[in-house]
Amino acid sequence: MRLIALLVSLALACAQPSSPAGAQLGPGDHTREFAHGGAERRYLLHVPALARPAPLPLVIAFHGGGGNAPGFQRYAGLDALADRDGFLVAYPSGSSRLFSERLLTWNAGECCGFAAEAGVDDVGFALAVIEDVAQHSALDRSRIYATGHSNGAMMAYRLAAEAAQHVAAIAPVAGAMALRHFAPERAVPVLHIHSVDDPRARYAGGVTETLGREIYHRSAEAELARWRGRAACPEAPAVLEQRTWPARDGTEHTATLLAWAPCEGGSEVRLWKLTGAGHGWPGADPVLPERILGPRSDVISAADEAWAFLRRFSLPQP
Repeated sequence: MRLIALLVSLALACAQPSSPAGAQLGPGDHTREFAHGGAERRYLLHVPALARPAPLPLVIAFHGGGGNAPGFQRYAGLDALADRDGFLVAYPSGSSRLFSERLLTWNAGECCGFAAEAGVDDVGFALAVIEDVAQHSALDRSRIYATGHSNGAMMAYRLAAEAAQHVAAIAPVAGAMALRHFAPERAVPVLHIHSVDDPRARYAGGVTETLGREIYHRSAEAELARWRGRAACPEAPAVLEQRTWPARDGTEHTATLLAWAPCEGGSEVRLWKLTGAGHGWPGADPVLPERILGPRSDVISAADEAWAFLRRFSLPQP
């Protein structure tokens, strides 16, 4: 049965059309493939329904560990915002030993899985995605952003840390930065979204087990402190907002928005600190049972909050 599932997955992946090189892509979803680092890599590009003639912003959205681009596209909720506000969304796919669209991971530094063990150049791949998008769409290079879930959040952090000159701002969700070496060229604005009750990517740091592997997670607040230090932000945050949401089990989920600003060059560090929620993407139905991910939560919408933050920033003019 596993072999049959793998063959079906491969067949479906191969059946998706890839747009010809150089063609300007119209509204809708497009599968793009190209060789990078000795492997065939793939991403999905969503072009908004009402694409404007002017260059458009781009959000690079990294799926979680074990997921894939189509799966993240389905639950992230970004396409509706893209169609409403006119921006592009690229959903890259990670790497797997299976050479399929299953059990994909990102080399986010100290995590995760095959991609980290094999030293896959995922920062280079993300930059190649940007160049490919630019060949087929009107791209505003001053407004390129990144978000991601779990291992994808870690990947968004790595992209910003190692290619800060290309990324205007990031909004990682449920995954702390996983880098030893940290020396971004510029102070990139960051919005981090994370629940203190996350059972998979522990907010305070620690070890969890996934697919029989132990994964070490860094402290979300400690890693945010590295970004605040780079941006020379104030030590104490301002509390901008507080929300509550009644969960199905009778408990109350909370969300507190903390902001460290002003920071260097107009940068800013923000944190949506949740309680009660699990490891899922806030505002979306869970892709795995709650016994694995913890409680789902609508206390905030990760997509709405990420885009509301990202859209405020652009790369500084030379």
